[in-house]
Amino acid sequence: IGGKGPMQIAKILKEDKVLTAKAHYAKKKAKPFLENPYDWRDSTIVGILERMDYCGHTVNFKSYSKSHKLKKRIPTTKEQQAIFFNTHEAIVEDAVFERVQELRANKRRPTKADRQGLFSGLVYCADCGSKLHFATCKSFNGSQDHYRCAKYKSNTGSCTAHFIREEVLKQIVWSRIFDVTALFFDDIMAFHEMMYQQRSAETEKEMKRRKREVGQARKRIAELDRIFKRIYEDDISGAISHDRFLKLSAEYEAEQRELEEKVKADQQEVDTYEQNKSDFDSFAAIIRKYVGIKELTPAIVNEFIKKIIVHAPEKVDRKRVQKVDIVFNFVGEINFLSATQPKRQGA
Repeated sequence: IGGKGPMQIAKILKEDKVLTAKAHYAKKKAKPFLENPYDWRDSTIVGILERMDYCGHTVNFKSYSKSHKLKKRIPTTKEQQAIFFNTHEAIVEDAVFERVQELRANKRRPTKADRQGLFSGLVYCADCGSKLHFATCKSFNGSQDHYRCAKYKSNTGSCTAHFIREEVLKQIVWSRIFDVTALFFDDIMAFHEMMYQQRSAETEKEMKRRKREVGQARKRIAELDRIFKRIYEDDISGAISHDRFLKLSAEYEAEQRELEEKVKADQQEVDTYEQNKSDFDSFAAIIRKYVGIKELTPAIVNEFIKKIIVHAPEKVDRKRVQKVDIVFNFVGEINFLSATQPKRQGA
């Protein structure tokens, strides 16, 4: 949540002289001490960050052996594992665990200037959907650090820069968080009602669309099974050449795999929406946690913000105006606030 990667966390633990799990066990059992008791590895940190057991759940069938004669264990896929929820006391909240997995999916790499963007991995282009990459160099001072569209950066000519300075984005995000928290504390019931109505209108529409697409995709998957059976019979009977059969079957199998992946992703979104009844409480807890913030930190940004969408700048009355949409964790975009950026940005 604090924006640190596995290698950075391992380095901090080593510098703070925190015992590794093996060293802690050896000390507890009065066994010979390890030569490097603080030698944390990034792979160990990854295992900790991805372990659902800390949320109070039990995960079984994590590995298997090809034979009872072999000692080597082979990791299973997540689909092959069995999860039993709420089997013991949790030390990590589900919402925190899920947010960490989202952040890990958007890996942040340090720049050559050894600076990392506060919003790296969270900023997206409104037109092409690509991420906006953080740009800096050693000759820049902090005010010149900025974000620009990945497709523009790759020189493909398929999108414009959508340039926005980090300092300006900090002001926008801080102002938006301040306005949200102010409304929350002014009238919590009105805030709750507004969130409920807004999410009901927007998200319900989106979930209906996804349910419809899931149904259509499943019908197409079943149809592809029937088509594959027919062309297989045609191949056996000689109605089509074997080369033609191989080409068609490869195309249909590729389409089917793509549809199955889409069904899985969309169904997961629908299930999450229908099952999660505590979004407002989770967001309220974050607001209460960060009362009176003076500046943004990686932890604050990652807990509040899910996505930032930057639109292309426009000229309005000779001034550069740029629309920025803020999508909050748990509650989505809050539309009662102005989403314009009136400040002119220099190079």
